[in-house]
Amino acid sequence: MIALDFGFGALEGEFWRLVFVMTRIAAALFAAPLFGATTVPPQVRVMATGALAVLVCGWTNVAAPPNLLSLAGMLAIANETVLGLAMGFVLQFSFAAPLIAAELIGGGMGLSIATTADPVSGAHSPALGQYFSVVMTVLFLGLGAHLDWFSLLVESYRAFPPGTAWFSAGHMAQVAGFATQMFSMALVIALPVTLLLLLVQVMTGVISRSAPSLNLFSLGLPASVLAGLLAMIASAPLVTDRLTDLAHTAVAHSASLMER
Repeated sequence: MIALDFGFGALEGEFWRLVFVMTRIAAALFAAPLFGATTVPPQVRVMATGALAVLVCGWTNVAAPPNLLSLAGMLAIANETVLGLAMGFVLQFSFAAPLIAAELIGGGMGLSIATTADPVSGAHSPALGQYFSVVMTVLFLGLGAHLDWFSLLVESYRAFPPGTAWFSAGHMAQVAGFATQMFSMALVIALPVTLLLLLVQVMTGVISRSAPSLNLFSLGLPASVLAGLLAMIASAPLVTDRLTDLAHTAVAHSASLMER
């Protein structure tokens, strides 16, 4: 299998077949927003990858290259890695849309300085971003979208058998096109709150011009925070519907990648 014979015969061949199948699954879990988080121990990801690889080896007729250390074998591994990263990276777009919306809302409310460490990405994100991220995660898992994504990951071995199909430039352009929907969905989520904040800021500006003795910061910041919180409470059902659509869209985008 790798031009090395350890004397285990067919058992060794099945082992390297399992390792080859784990390549695509490991890349997908590494790029996925939930399973690739820094808070998930590497041992858990390896066990999950191995469990899915056993199912794929049992349900499909995936064959590993005869020599993994050859040029053809390395190209096959690279193809598997690109396919897995693409399927996981598509989910990142869906989970990034609420964070972009939180940036827009936080900037209007004056809460951009309130940041916290994001346990998923390891970077700093707005406090509102943590709220939207938690809601998105709960909806994604509650709707069973992660199970649909796992089934698509297994089905990808039938749509793109290893060694027979490359991830084309059209698929790359399709992944890039998903980014436009990410920004548009972020705008839809943030639009109700930002419109109300705009009205509050206009009213604050009119009041400050009418009564220059008033302190703009002591008046405008509390008003923006209060108006933003009220707007978020009022628009909570709308935001939940948008995040639900976003979870379904994430799975739909992953499924569209398997179309040649």
